[in-house]
Amino acid sequence: MAVPDDSPKPSSRTKKKMTKRSKLLTLNVISVVGGIAIWWTLALTGFQFPTPPEVIEKGVQLWTSGLLQKDLTASLGRVLTGFILGSALAIPVGFLMGWYTIGRGLFEPWIQFFRTIPPLALLPLVLVLLGIGEVPKIFVIFLAAFLVCVISTYQGVVSVDRTLINAARVLGAKDGTIFARVVVPASTPFILVGMRTGLGSSWATLVAAELLAAPAGLGYRMQQAQLYYDLATIFVGIVCIGILGLVMDRLLLLAESKLTGWQERI
Repeated sequence: MAVPDDSPKPSSRTKKKMTKRSKLLTLNVISVVGGIAIWWTLALTGFQFPTPPEVIEKGVQLWTSGLLQKDLTASLGRVLTGFILGSALAIPVGFLMGWYTIGRGLFEPWIQFFRTIPPLALLPLVLVLLGIGEVPKIFVIFLAAFLVCVISTYQGVVSVDRTLINAARVLGAKDGTIFARVVVPASTPFILVGMRTGLGSSWATLVAAELLAAPAGLGYRMQQAQLYYDLATIFVGIVCIGILGLVMDRLLLLAESKLTGWQERI
């Protein structure tokens, strides 16, 4: 006599999601392999590119000498410090601007003013005022992350559906409850998009800051390699920055999927 199978069957929606993820992963692999193949082909057909094996060999040399670990630690520390501080301040400021008229009136003119100025344009002034230590580099990274994230957070708050807020008020919810239970969840997708964009700005700002004044870091190493026309070292720096940025971005995407599971996705 056959025993009935009582194990839960995956729903059609779950199967669809698994198929989509599998397809996306396959396309990612094809894209990466294709990109490396194009790079290799260009390097072998006259372009002054090092081949992937040459870049790997140079990366191993830098790692063995300890230089790559030193540069990675310096750059990652600067980016994480500036990015975390910038995002941590941007979120409450964005909420204040979006929720309170007085906050918008006080903060928005200055934020819009500085948003039109690239953080790197302030770097010479920051170096004069703060010296050439770690503080000016972290400050410009902080500024890059803050300006992007604060605008995104503000936009998230003002974009909350007024029907949801009015419905909560009808049910007797106070402003604090509405803010915590309606506004914050509805703004979370905007905040995370702002953080992802701010992360990219942080890496771009970091490399430029290290090109001007740094004793170590991926940007500094790339600048030194440029002086000696060491293309392989430059490519090692580019690959490392790309991989670190990609990993950090995927971690933010994972956080987004956990925090906004209620949001319907295509």
